[in-house]
Amino acid sequence: MFESSIYQKRRQALREKMSSGIVLILGNNEAPANYPDNTYKFRQNSSFLYFFGQNNPGYAGIIDIDTNEDYFFGDDVTMDDIIWMGSQPTIQELAAQVGVAKSFPFSKLREIIGKTISQKRKIHFLPPYRHDHMLLLEELTGIRASLTRQHASVELIKAVVDLRSVKESVEIEEIDKACNIGYEMHTAAMRLCKPGVSEQYIAGILDGIASSYGNMVSFATILTQNGQTLHNHDHSHILEAGRLMLTDAGAESVTNYCSDHTRTIPVGGKFSSRQKDIYSIVLACHDHALTLTRPGITYQSVHLEVCKVLAQGLKDLGLMKGNVEEAVAAGAHALFMPHGLGHMMGIDVHDMEDLGQCYVGYDDEIRPSEQFGLASLRMGRRLQEGFVITDEPGCYFIPALIDKWRTENLHTDFLNYDAIDKFKDFGGIRLEDDILITADGSRFTGHKRIPITIEDVEKIMNE
Repeated sequence: MFESSIYQKRRQALREKMSSGIVLILGNNEAPANYPDNTYKFRQNSSFLYFFGQNNPGYAGIIDIDTNEDYFFGDDVTMDDIIWMGSQPTIQELAAQVGVAKSFPFSKLREIIGKTISQKRKIHFLPPYRHDHMLLLEELTGIRASLTRQHASVELIKAVVDLRSVKESVEIEEIDKACNIGYEMHTAAMRLCKPGVSEQYIAGILDGIASSYGNMVSFATILTQNGQTLHNHDHSHILEAGRLMLTDAGAESVTNYCSDHTRTIPVGGKFSSRQKDIYSIVLACHDHALTLTRPGITYQSVHLEVCKVLAQGLKDLGLMKGNVEEAVAAGAHALFMPHGLGHMMGIDVHDMEDLGQCYVGYDDEIRPSEQFGLASLRMGRRLQEGFVITDEPGCYFIPALIDKWRTENLHTDFLNYDAIDKFKDFGGIRLEDDILITADGSRFTGHKRIPITIEDVEKIMNE
């Protein structure tokens, strides 16, 4: 948790962006895994963390735009709780820690919301993503649980996105800490990646490293020698010499700020010539994005320029043909990279995506595309100093997609299917770093960069 003044300033900044009414921010509750007292590891709602800071279940907060008052809701622990959990701060003490003077039992929330409705004042809330929140909102407001997402306040969504997109210095420090943990995770994976080792063993080591620093992984670890499946959470295979292991993994700092890195490395420690060819293209894409990324440029334009580097590299290998500009405009390159270049980072690994991607990654100027591949670009809007985003190009050979496109004769002017067929056993490569947009460009987050060049990867794997 940060100093109380941080949260007070954030709530005041939110007030200044809103017209009238109250803002209701719900904290998360425990989620049972298989019976009520055996719960999943608790993760607080990120917007509650941002505005009210407390990282325990069962809280809610109200920001009154009209009266300039804040309210914190929760229940003090009982003696039974103290027996099992030890003494805990009171709700009043918790509220004071984040600069809130008025605190109440959770049941008081219903009374205050009811009074607000009777006064015909606007109640702003964010789109709920948990069903218990949907049910609570139905109880509080009378809006059917199934319709609560539709009634979320667009005014509030836009205000929150505006605030959370530009990271404060204290947030950047926490993201750097998370990336430092990510460095430990990925370099451990490089040292363990040997023939005969199970994917599950390495994935478990990585998850343990994240937990050992006080928190958890920022998302379910992707670690696989079948990297052609973009989000492959299956860890059931034994590593085989000659294959590539793709590891997409990140950590959360103790304040829940996230990292997200990907490396693709050769099982056994040496890239084959064919693997070097494709790897070098992806690395060129990754590095080209860094040369372009700066305030004022749209990330959609960076994505498209990176795709041209990918297409040119594949053309040089004989896998693509024709005019590169035309190929990218047509979307032919998306056979190899059917995802976007990156996404926002912050308290969420895909920061604020619970608020709606059209508000987080796009705006009135830059709208999402419907073209295959480009439609999966999560972040397209114009960059600003203080944004933290991912740079994660990839090249994948997905047999089912290759067969589908070939059967449908798609993009035959740009794709050499006979040559592509020879790569169906290749797998996939993705390289990802988290970058901070600075005043005149960008920088990597974290204090040490995870090895990424062919030489550095092979060196650490063979130490």
